[in-house]
Amino acid sequence: MLATNVKTVRTDMKTLLRDAQELFKEATLLTGEKADALRQKGIDMLESATAKAQELQTAAVETGKEIVETTDDFVRENPWKAVAIAAGVGMLIGVLIARK
Repeated sequence: MLATNVKTVRTDMKTLLRDAQELFKEATLLTGEKADALRQKGIDMLESATAKAQELQTAAVETGKEIVETTDDFVRENPWKAVAIAAGVGMLIGVLIARK
């Protein structure tokens, strides 16, 4: 779910930023009311992009908290399994480092 949200937000952000850049380029060529309207539309698009980025950040923080909670529960319920897993990961990292 998080990966899908990340991809969607990333795509939306790219589209919004590209559209905002085009609007600002057009606005620099125009003067008067049209330029002001284009600038405002660009500002609105950037605000929308910021809001989407904040939503993604909130989702990432919530997911991180869930992962930490799940890991903590696992370690409390299975301390020896956790030690064995940590030792295995440590050994794997050691082997990978030694190969270089």
